[in-house]
This record gives sequence, C-alpha cells and structure tokens, in this order.
Amino acid sequence: MLATTLDPTMDNANFTDHFLIAMPNMLDPNFSGTLTYICDHGEQGALGVVVNRPIELNMASLFSQIGLDLTDAHMRGEPVYYGGPVQVERGFVLHRPVGSWGSTLSVNDRVGLTTSKDILEATARQEGPAEILVTLGYAGWGPGQLEDEIKQNAWLTVPADPEVIFSLPPQDRIPAAMRLLGIDLSMLSEEAGHA
Repeated sequence: MLATTLDPTMDNANFTDHFLIAMPNMLDPNFSGTLTYICDHGEQGALGVVVNRPIELNMASLFSQIGLDLTDAHMRGEPVYYGGPVQVERGFVLHRPVGSWGSTLSVNDRVGLTTSKDILEATARQEGPAEILVTLGYAGWGPGQLEDEIKQNAWLTVPADPEVIFSLPPQDRIPAAMRLLGIDLSMLSEEAGHA
C-alpha cells in the first residue's frame, strides 16, 4: 500500500512484511540508498533490517569470530550486511523457512528473523535454513515514527517478495523492489512523492 500525506488510514497501516525503499532525497547516511525489510510493525513501533548493504566481512570471518567453522564453501564467501544503526554489534539472521530456533520473530509463515546463536550453529553443520541473510544491527522506529517518515515521503513502501532478498545480488534488490511497484528507479526525482 502506498500512502500520501492525505491518507487517513496511515495511522492504522501495518508495514510488516513490506519493503521500504529509500527515496532519492533520503539524507540520513544510515538509510540513503537502502532497501529495508520490515519484520515487525505495530503500536510499539517498527523493526526491520537493511538487505542491500553488504559490509567488509564475509560469513567465514563472522563464524570464525564466534568460534564456529562454516564448512559450506559457497556460504563462506557470502557477505554479512549492515542491518541498521541499532545494536550494530549484534547479529540478526533473516531466513526462510522459519523453523524453530531459540529466539525467532516469525514475520510470516515463510520468513523469520532470529537472534539466537543456535541458528548459526546449525548453519555451520549445514543443518540451518535453506536461505539466510546475516546482518549486524537493525533498523528501529518508535511508535508512529515510521508512519511519519512515510508521510514525509522518505520511503516508498511495497509488499515484500522474499525472492528479492534471497535470490538476487544486493545491487539488484532496489530495482527489483521498484519493479514490484511498476516504477523505474531512474525515473524518480528527488522531489518525487508516492505513486
């Protein structure tokens, strides 16, 4: 659902399982040029992870730092991502299928966000979820803050497609999310509002 500043339903909107696409006029360096996946949104605020900003740390190095040996050759080279400016020292694992891990937020019946180490231990043994994206940090908004930012045209929103996260390289994720809206990213100006 796209919103405008005149949308009276915005106050009751729930953006769980949506993408936030940073508008070109996004000045906050934490979110400029980002695609964020919203994992939870309610009266207490919103929580999400940036899914298109790999950092200079690969999975093999991360696993080594926490005392695990990652044996999957393909996964060893996969990047770890900047998930957002909150708790940047902590790992967050976005994955599908949801499974049953020590501390998991089920976004929906397909995707989970886990913070417990058991999911990484299982991944090291090649017994983890089929698809994972590991971030350091997350993005958080207080009550009403995300809605206000959307009203101010900081973000475009679109229902998420997990294929964009798990099947595409990071540089292709924003254009793919824009295509879900039927918009060519290059056609947006810095003054553009919501379609």
